[in-house]
Amino acid sequence: MSLSSASAVTEVLSVPQNLLGMSVPQLVQWCAGHGEKAFRAKQLSKWVHQQGVSSFDEMTDLAKSFRASLKEKACVQAPAIVSDHQSRDGTRKWLFDVGNGNAVETVFIPEARRGTLCVSSQAGCAVNCRFCSTGKQGFSRNLTSSEIVAQLWQANVLLKDTHKRAEQQERAVTNVVMMGMGEPLLNYDALVPALQLMLDDAAYGLSRRRVTVSTSGVVPFMDRLSQDCPVALAVSLHAPNDALRDHLVPLNKKYPLSDLLDACLRYLKFAPRDFITFEYVMLKGVNDKPEHARELVEISKRVPCKFNLIPFNPFPESGLLKSTQPVIAAFVDILAEAGVVTTVRKTRGDDIDAACGQLAGEVMDRTRVQERMAKTVPVSVLKTGLK
Repeated sequence: MSLSSASAVTEVLSVPQNLLGMSVPQLVQWCAGHGEKAFRAKQLSKWVHQQGVSSFDEMTDLAKSFRASLKEKACVQAPAIVSDHQSRDGTRKWLFDVGNGNAVETVFIPEARRGTLCVSSQAGCAVNCRFCSTGKQGFSRNLTSSEIVAQLWQANVLLKDTHKRAEQQERAVTNVVMMGMGEPLLNYDALVPALQLMLDDAAYGLSRRRVTVSTSGVVPFMDRLSQDCPVALAVSLHAPNDALRDHLVPLNKKYPLSDLLDACLRYLKFAPRDFITFEYVMLKGVNDKPEHARELVEISKRVPCKFNLIPFNPFPESGLLKSTQPVIAAFVDILAEAGVVTTVRKTRGDDIDAACGQLAGEVMDRTRVQERMAKTVPVSVLKTGLK
């Protein structure tokens, strides 16, 4: 081996291990490799994830010799905060720097009895749904498990002092939804360890019902998730038939509705809830007609589900408009009369571009999405040529 190669290997080996993305079993192995007993892993995990501590000196129940070793070989490092904005409705949005010109957005939505954190899984998104501003930026790379978990870790740390209760300090984040930038299931290998940390009692201790993965319908990975880490599932449906969904959600061309609905049924056998949540963004004159609602009723007969209707949050590049309130109300009535559980999502954080479909961050695009967008079907065709 040349001197330069040996130097490179030494440099790689000397890089501190970021503990943020390591599951408890991984920490057990890591501690064993450094001559420490297994119980140290749970101690470490609780300090990092439950207490939000990044300084090993503060981990007072660890032996001084172990703390000294940790300072040499490990770190607890979250992406730097680029910006921190708070909406008039209390919604808070952070932009985190993940390096090389990429930054991802994370949103915290406070409610009376819960606090929901919307977490990103990729820098950008390659699915390129027509109504989503993230996809219009293109795609750069997958986030690591550490970068996914770091969003939850940072949120808990940043919100700790502002969400005190009368008698005790409770965590502000009670629910996590993988609905930020990116398609989570296309970053499967990093997603699952991050989910496992969120569920682990020695880390964040969230229930499977309080962690939701949202997918545009990556069928093979839906099946894998049902076996590896079956949390709550939300499917970005947005159209009741293949002809329309092909244009709104391009992934439908690879995994059409019939395959997607079959995958939903398979997932339900292992899911923590007895229904699938179908997300459906309401687009004026495109997918909001009575016949579309009636098609959704037929889908509900096939898959136990609830529909979450999302008022569209317009952005210039989309060329799309939000359905009017009367149209949305009439759409809800058709579903409700058929006995289908339907909610209309309350728009939160739109004044800071933190609402559904608005997350954009900063992406060094490798997919030339703007060039491809010029070749897509115009909105006028969607409105007039499809049901």
